[in-house]
Amino acid sequence: MTYLNLVNGVLRRLREDEVTSVTANTYSKMVSDFVNDAKDLVETAWDWSALRSTLTITTSADDNLYSITGSRSEGKVLNLINDTSNLEMTYETQNWFDNKEYIQEPVTGAPQYYTYSGVDGNGDCQIKIYPTPDKAYTLRARVVLRNIELSANTDTLAIPSAPVLHMAVALLARERGETGGTSTAEYFNIADKHLSDAIALDAQKHPEETIFYTP
Repeated sequence: MTYLNLVNGVLRRLREDEVTSVTANTYSKMVSDFVNDAKDLVETAWDWSALRSTLTITTSADDNLYSITGSRSEGKVLNLINDTSNLEMTYETQNWFDNKEYIQEPVTGAPQYYTYSGVDGNGDCQIKIYPTPDKAYTLRARVVLRNIELSANTDTLAIPSAPVLHMAVALLARERGETGGTSTAEYFNIADKHLSDAIALDAQKHPEETIFYTP
C-alpha cells in the first residue's frame, strides 16, 4: 500500500474526500503526518521480519569502541555474534564495563561482551566490547532498523499496512474529537486488533521468540 493509498484510506474512513497527492491541501498534510506517526508506533511495537538486517564490524587490536555502520541511532541490536571465535556475545551494563575498564586489570583477547555507547558523528549506534580485541575479529550484528518517514505519494511500507492505516485513523479521530459513528476508543480497539493479528502472523517466522503484546 502506497503512502497516498494510506492517506486516502484514512480520509475515506473519516468521511472525507480523497486526494490525488498527500500534499494536496492542509488537511491531507495533517493526515499524512498522522500516517507517519502511526507507522512509527507500529514499527516499534514488534521486531518485524521486514525490518531485520545483518551488519558487520571488523575490529582492530587495542580498540574497544566501534560503530555499527548503517544502524542509525534508533536501530535495535537483537544479538551480536563473534564470527571469528564462533560465539554469541553477551550484553552487559555500562557499570559492568566501567568496573572491567577502570578497576580491574585490562584484558585483551576474543570479544565476548558488549554494551551500548551512544552514537557516532554519523548518527550510528556505537558499542563497547570486552575483552579489548588482540587482533582483527569479525562481528555480526542482527539489527532491527525502522524505515525513514514516508514522503512521496508512491512510497510504500515494509511492515503490514493494515495496523498502520487503522492506527492513523484512531489518532486522527482523537485529534478532531470524533463522536459521530465509530468512537475514538473503538477506532483504537480496531487498530490494536489489526496490530496483534499482524504480530501473531509475523511471529510464526520466529517461533524461538516469545511474544508479549498488550494493547
